[in-house]
Amino acid sequence: MTTAQEHPIPAAMGADIADYLDAARAEAGLARTSLRSYRADLERFARWAGRRGMLVWADLDTAGVIDYLASRRAEGAAEASVARGLVSLRMLLRFLVMEGALQGDPTSRVPAPVLRELLPHTLSPEEVEALLSAPRGNGWMAQRDRALLELLYACGARIGEVVRLRTDDLEPKLRVLRLHGKGDKMRVVPVGTQARVAVEEWLQSGRPQVARHDRQAELLLTRNGLPLDRTNAWRRVKAAAAAANLPRAITPHSLRHSFASHLIQGGADLRSVQEMLGHASIRTTEVYTQLDEGHVRAIHRLHHPRG
Repeated sequence: MTTAQEHPIPAAMGADIADYLDAARAEAGLARTSLRSYRADLERFARWAGRRGMLVWADLDTAGVIDYLASRRAEGAAEASVARGLVSLRMLLRFLVMEGALQGDPTSRVPAPVLRELLPHTLSPEEVEALLSAPRGNGWMAQRDRALLELLYACGARIGEVVRLRTDDLEPKLRVLRLHGKGDKMRVVPVGTQARVAVEEWLQSGRPQVARHDRQAELLLTRNGLPLDRTNAWRRVKAAAAAANLPRAITPHSLRHSFASHLIQGGADLRSVQEMLGHASIRTTEVYTQLDEGHVRAIHRLHHPRG
């Protein structure tokens, strides 16, 4: 029997997917990884639709969208993957409506998943301290890993942004640095005192031991002097989490989410947090006010006379 993955993509649907991705690349400046994810989501849906006799997007209705999401869950897909697939489909259909190729968006009546359920684990301040203290000793690798972890947490950076850092992205006194985010958008973020100490230690002591030459631009390097890539950076975070006896679910993105949550808990205004995270829309940042509800309730119980 032909599986959904093996079923050919209906020609008209495939052409519309290609047009949408071309427009997204040219007009929205989406990163290659985002484009690959959108393509995979949309082609998966188109194969599923083709098996059910849908050959053009106009054949799709709200019930069909709901059926597809149910089928993904039945296959055991993670809720985050299901949610991303819905977002990818919704963006394509809205593009087609704007282009006049479709009269309406059948996903408009499909409720979005609750984002809070999709966020990675948020660490407590004590867990962050344990994680950042995990790389022990004065060897070059421990110094690099401390710099990596501190930058992820102190700057709220994505893992891809940290591994792309170059030495000329650092302000001379290391009070701020430049991060190059999604779609090559650049933002300037502050560097905290402890992160500054860790980066300076790496620059002055650890990095010269592995750098191939004095003018090498990449900030974080491997033992062979090559730029540290996303995969190896991810492994170093997982190794630090294991050394600190923290949950296996911790990822580099956990530090970014912890950064935002701790700022909100400390009273930072939402707009400033949005700018530091590099969110295009403040609605994306607002999820951290929802995540903080437990903290707010605890404060209320502790301090309110009727708590």
